[in-house]
Amino acid sequence: MQLTTHHTSHPVTVKRKKKHPDPCSYRKRTYRSRVAPGGLIGFEVRIRETDLQILAGKDLRDMAKDAVLLYRSQLESYISRHPQFATSLCPLSADPTAPPIVKTMLGAGLTADVGPMAAVAGAIAEYVGLDLLAAGAGEVVVENGGDIYFCRNQESVVGIFAGTSPLSNRVGLKIPARCMPLGICTSSGTVGHSLSLGEADSVTVLAKDTALADAVATLAGNAVLPGQSLESALAKASGVPGILGVVIIRGEELGAWGEVELVPLGG
Repeated sequence: MQLTTHHTSHPVTVKRKKKHPDPCSYRKRTYRSRVAPGGLIGFEVRIRETDLQILAGKDLRDMAKDAVLLYRSQLESYISRHPQFATSLCPLSADPTAPPIVKTMLGAGLTADVGPMAAVAGAIAEYVGLDLLAAGAGEVVVENGGDIYFCRNQESVVGIFAGTSPLSNRVGLKIPARCMPLGICTSSGTVGHSLSLGEADSVTVLAKDTALADAVATLAGNAVLPGQSLESALAKASGVPGILGVVIIRGEELGAWGEVELVPLGG
């Protein structure tokens, strides 16, 4: 299927037959082998469930590790006192006494009408990225299991990994430099370990707030239901304040809304 570039504020859907994805390449993070560093230094940080791929203007892996440990500690400490934070599938009330990263996740959950842990990967990616920028990284890309805090000084293309969908790694998002920093988060009902109640191979959401993009990717992913078109899921995501764009892939179907510019990739 040949793809053309789209720049639209209305849903665009291309329908084809659905295939059955396999999550193995996600678990092995094979999609990371396709990332071009673009003049930046690449390194990874893995601490328990947190698995980051980072591109930065400097080798700041030790600082990145310290940041992950700090934010994980804050989250684990808060969960020990508020266990519902880790398990609730519904939004929880704001807590003025919580650490900033917890407040961010609570806020994202309230805005997207999902549980706060739906925002955890995006929140960690952005908080680590901001720390690296403050340390003089210049530019930084932090990818946390498909959720990305993106801050570059040049136009970039972000590929969409969608399991074994025939569109996986064949569709990219062109991101102008003027749009950064930006959160680019992807949820899936067929790939990876995160909870999703829908059947999308990928739901990619763009927002300035990476935690919000992560939470809304979960919201929209839950709305991709068997036998239903993608428009209802696109409408759910587009109705959330702060969301800039959405791309949904299910098998050979593709739906897009917002300020997204799709470009074909080589596969």
